[in-house]
Amino acid sequence: MILQTVEWIEPGFVRFIDQTKLPQEKTFITCKTKEEVFAAIKRLSVRGAPAIGIAGAYGVCVDILSKKNLSITSLKQELIQVAEYLKTSRPTAVNLFWALDRMIEVSNNFSGTDLSSYLICIVNEAKSIHEEDKTMCANIGQNGSILIKNNMRILTHCNAGSLATGGQGTALSVFYEALKENKKFSVYADETRPLLQGSRLTAFELLEAGIDVTVICDNMAGFLMKKGKIDMIITGADRIALNGDSANKIGTYSIAKLAKQFNIPFYIAAPSSTFDHNAQSEKDIPIEERDGNEIINGFNTQTGPLKVKVFNPAFDVTEGELIKGFITEKGLIKKPFSKTISKFLS
Repeated sequence: MILQTVEWIEPGFVRFIDQTKLPQEKTFITCKTKEEVFAAIKRLSVRGAPAIGIAGAYGVCVDILSKKNLSITSLKQELIQVAEYLKTSRPTAVNLFWALDRMIEVSNNFSGTDLSSYLICIVNEAKSIHEEDKTMCANIGQNGSILIKNNMRILTHCNAGSLATGGQGTALSVFYEALKENKKFSVYADETRPLLQGSRLTAFELLEAGIDVTVICDNMAGFLMKKGKIDMIITGADRIALNGDSANKIGTYSIAKLAKQFNIPFYIAAPSSTFDHNAQSEKDIPIEERDGNEIINGFNTQTGPLKVKVFNPAFDVTEGELIKGFITEKGLIKKPFSKTISKFLS
């Protein structure tokens, strides 16, 4: 079952599945202001790099449609301000910045004088971003499914499925397409500490789709690799630099290092919107740090002294040299990434 994570609601609202409530309950939240969209992204009610890009684009629309009494000139200035505001919700996933910059560009390029036409133009751009992601997800899955052979055991980390995108996912899209081809395979899903996106979301999605999935604790992955129980690893990403350095959920780097140790191919599935034209390497990728309560008091359960110091980075960066290839909507990007990524983006 492909979940509709983000949905545009007329006359000008955006609705999300509240991912903080999964898998216990499937509830929706409707955002009617830019502040509500900001809060939904910040608290991870909507999450996943492509999904928050779409959310940001719709968040701009929510704000602009609530201010119809302004002139087009004033609305253009308002749109820039709300886009810059939404960019501050989360710093690492480049899709958010990419989508909001697109909204600014289409607004600035509008040369008409009819207010209704301007508003339609803005909403249509957000819808285009959403629809493009659906297509990219499907193509990523089709391009990646050729890597999956019968009886493979594949490890994934965090959630890169329909809950994280506007379509059927990135890494999980590969599994969905392989399933359509009647391939027999199984998936290990890291629970993904501290917010358990693997056990709460990925396992939920894969079970719904009828895929053989087993949840493991993050620190069990190396043991399974050593025992020869992992044949391949596929994850998503939140930002990819031009040399292949890739930010993904914290814990991905450890898996990639272990994969190299045991000679297991490690792939990243991501759309072109996740590649950062302005990031040359890891040093250009900002890493979000989140509230320590997610670790010592997560899900309202105290698991550590409340006054203890906590370091809680949400992401880490895997060097390009550890990555076998990138599965994209246009095909597989292989090494040397310093050349092939630039060619792909051009």
